[in-house]
Amino acid sequence: MNLLSRKVAGSLILIGAAQFVVGMMIAEALYGDYSIRDHYISDLGVGSSALVFNGSIFLLGLLTLVASYIFWRVVHARLITILILASAIGAMGVGIFTEDAGVIHVIVSVVTFLFGGISAIAAYRLEKVPLNYISVILGVMVLVALALFGTGNFLGIGKGGMERMIAYPILLWAVAFGAYLVGVEEKSLLRDLA
Repeated sequence: MNLLSRKVAGSLILIGAAQFVVGMMIAEALYGDYSIRDHYISDLGVGSSALVFNGSIFLLGLLTLVASYIFWRVVHARLITILILASAIGAMGVGIFTEDAGVIHVIVSVVTFLFGGISAIAAYRLEKVPLNYISVILGVMVLVALALFGTGNFLGIGKGGMERMIAYPILLWAVAFGAYLVGVEEKSLLRDLA
């Protein structure tokens, strides 16, 4: 595997996730009377916060898309690459098809969340202890929260709070996974894939 390519892919994932976290915080501040308990994350994609939020989530998807292409070319882990690619395309879709786009927005949001959570679980094979276990835990948290959210069970934290129980673990995993790819030794990653 090309060491530089792996580091570039990891850097893109890390930067994409980190800038989106910051972009989401800025969008929440710009929105005015925004409640993380009572508002959907995608509410930030319309109104005064739209440019920041939509640009930031599109950039997250685009950087992750490029990273998945690089990953595809240098790592023989096709499943994780396809899962990350699907999540990236979903994130770009969220930035394009805002919540006022109706059902297509729901579809791209679910694609982003579902494949993001599964990606965290599938990355288990590529990571070392303890990150591999943490990734599985984060991925399972995403899938459980997605099921709760989909069935309207918000457990007292509101629809916005439950949606964040889906999104935040994916973002935490993406930052950790990106940093891992930047820092892991090349021989170590190749040995684990064999």
